[in-house]
Amino acid sequence: MSHKNNRPIMPILKVLEILSSSKTSWEDAAASAVKEASKTVRGIRSVNVQNQSALVEKGKIVEYRLNYKITFAIEK
Repeated sequence: MSHKNNRPIMPILKVLEILSSSKTSWEDAAASAVKEASKTVRGIRSVNVQNQSALVEKGKIVEYRLNYKITFAIEK
C-alpha cells in the first residue's frame, strides 16, 4: 500500500490479551485460542506468548496455561 506521495500507509494494529489452557500442551492451548479468536477477530497477524504456566496435581501436569497477546489489523 502506498499513499499518493509514495509514502507507505501504516496499518493500524490492535492487541488483545488472551488467556488459554489445554490438557494436552502449550502448543495446543495457543492453537485452540487462535482458532477460537479467529471466529470473531479478522486479520490476526501474530501471537506473542507472555507467560507459560502449568497446573500440577500429584506430581503430574494436568493443565497447560498460556497468557499471550494477539495482534491484528483494524479494517478501514
